[in-house]
Amino acid sequence: MTDVTDDTFEAAVMTRSAEVPVVVDLWAPWCGPCRTLGPMLEQAVAATGGAVELAKVNVDENPRVAATFQVQSIPAVFAVRDGKVVDGFIGAVPGAQVEAFVARLAPEPTEADLMAAAGDEASLRRALELQPDHPVALPALARLLLDKGDPEGALELLARVPETAELRALAAEARLAGQQVAVGEDVSSLLDDLLERVRDDEGARQEFLDVLETLGVDDPRTARYRKALAARLF
Repeated sequence: MTDVTDDTFEAAVMTRSAEVPVVVDLWAPWCGPCRTLGPMLEQAVAATGGAVELAKVNVDENPRVAATFQVQSIPAVFAVRDGKVVDGFIGAVPGAQVEAFVARLAPEPTEADLMAAAGDEASLRRALELQPDHPVALPALARLLLDKGDPEGALELLARVPETAELRALAAEARLAGQQVAVGEDVSSLLDDLLERVRDDEGARQEFLDVLETLGVDDPRTARYRKALAARLF
């Protein structure tokens, strides 16, 4: 679920709808029926497992979006696919009708989707036979291999597809595991040691970056050590 504004509407709804159907819920805090409908929409969209996304728009604060849909009463709900409105309804409707509305937007799961949902190693491998870049099966199998102590196998899988934030973190973890580098409580000491060698040692530089990747962007040490790395290199 995303709260969408006049400024973010184009990217969050119109552009995004080229990749996945987006349900736009136009509401306002004073609208009683909106408060009834909102949770039903959230539940129905969540049940699609990411096949459909929900964008909520407070019409009081975002009049341009309301004008785009020519809204005269709320709640008003629209389904957008490929930048076009393909379905919609006005007013609070029963839960079954909400579920049916969202279900019409979600594509039928493929055999690869079903195998990925099973989650065991054999099913994940079968999903990747059917769809080598399956967005759920590939990281799930890489994680499974990592947990089994096979970082090389995980890296081989991850090399098949373009990098994303999730896959980049998995690859970093796999490389560190392959080098038997443990990112524990003493990670600052490890980073300080690597920082002394990053300028002339490519391996140390990659290990330094991998450690930061496993820490994640929310860890305050990540930004601090990235600045320190830039100072050393440039």
